Amino acid sequence: MDLRFTSGQVAFRDEVRTWLAENIPDEPLPSMDTPEGFEAHRQWERVLFDARWSVVNWPEAYGGREVGLVEWLLFEEEYYRSGAPGRVNTNGITLLGPTLFAFGTQDQRDRLLPAMASGDEIWAQGWSEPDSGSDLASIATKAVRDGDHFVLDGQKTWCSRGAWADWLFCIVRTDPESERHRGLSYLLVPAESPGLERRTVGRLDGEPAFAELFFDGCRVHESNLLGGEGQGWSVAMATTSSERGLNLRAPGRFLAAAARLADLYHRVSAEHDVDPGILDQVVRARIAADAYRWQTYAAAARLQAGGDLGASSSMMKVFWSELDVELHATALRLLGSHGELAADDAVDGGSWMAGYLFALAGPIYAGTNEIQRNIIAERVLGLPRK
Repeated sequence: MDLRFTSGQVAFRDEVRTWLAENIPDEPLPSMDTPEGFEAHRQWERVLFDARWSVVNWPEAYGGREVGLVEWLLFEEEYYRSGAPGRVNTNGITLLGPTLFAFGTQDQRDRLLPAMASGDEIWAQGWSEPDSGSDLASIATKAVRDGDHFVLDGQKTWCSRGAWADWLFCIVRTDPESERHRGLSYLLVPAESPGLERRTVGRLDGEPAFAELFFDGCRVHESNLLGGEGQGWSVAMATTSSERGLNLRAPGRFLAAAARLADLYHRVSAEHDVDPGILDQVVRARIAADAYRWQTYAAAARLQAGGDLGASSSMMKVFWSELDVELHATALRLLGSHGELAADDAVDGGSWMAGYLFALAGPIYAGTNEIQRNIIAERVLGLPRK
C-alpha cells in the first residue's frame, strides 16, 4: 500500500477545504434530533447535493463525483476538520446506499438514490426489536405476502432518525415457518404508510433521537423488496459490513476529536495544574486516531482492489467505538467537575459531555462489541465456537 496521496487527491482535498470554508453555516444548526433541527439539516444536505459534495464517491448520475474511496475519506477528514454540520442522512447514504448499489434493481436505484443524496428523503433503520438486538436472526416481525404486497405486523425499536424520517429499511420474516436467518427479507417501507405508527423514544440527554415502530396490517408493495424474498440475511450482512467498518464512522471524525482534545489540554493546562497522566492519555488518543485512519485507508485499498472487509469490519467497529468513548472520557477527566456541564455556556458548549453520552452507545449499536469479539475470535483467530 502506497501511503502517499496522488497530485489529483491532493487537489481534490484542497477543493473540498476551500468550498467548506466558504459555505458552512456561520452558526451551528439546531440538534438534528429535534423537529426544527432535523429540517435544518435536511436543507444543508440539499446545499451539499447542489454542489455535488453529498455523495462524492457515487456515480454522477445520482449526484456524485464518481471518485474513489480514498477521495471520500479525504472529504470526510476535511468535513470534520471544518466543523461542518452533522449529516442527517447517514443511515441512507452510508448504510442503505451501498446496499442498493449491490442488490437493488435499476428501478430502485433510479427511484431512491437521487432523493437520498439530496436529503429530500431521509432514511431510518428498522432492525432491532424488543427481543432482537445484536441477534438479528431472531427477528419476529412478520411480512405475509398478499398478491403484490407484503402485510407487516410486529414491532421495531431503537430506530435512529425514526421520529421524522421519510423511509425505513427493515428486516422482516416472510416465512413464518422458518427459523433464525432463513426466511428473512429486506423491505423498504414509506414511513407514512397506513398501519405504521411511530412513537418517539428519548435519548440519555432527553432528545427524541429514536422511535418505536408498530406495524399493524401495514401494506408494502413488492417493488420495495430489496434482494429476493427470503434473501434478507445476505442483504443485511452487506449493510452491517458498512455499518461496522468503513462507512459509518470515518476516521475524520476521530482525528477532529483528537485535535479538539489536544487544544482543550493546552487551554486547561495553561491555567491549572493537570495530572501528568492525562497528557499521556491525550497523546495515546491521537495515536489511536491516526492508527484508525491508516487502517481505514488500507481497508479502502482492499475494497478498491476487489476484496471485501470480512471480519475486519468487526475489528474496526470495536476499535472506533471504544476510541470514541476514551476520547470523550479523557476530556471529562481533564475538565473535572466542569465536564459534567452540558449547557451552552459550559466549556466548548458542553459538547464533551454530550459527546460522551453519545459515545457510550457505540459499543452497543451496530452489534455489541461482545458479539464483535466473538466474530473476531472465530473468523480471524480461528478459535472454536464453544
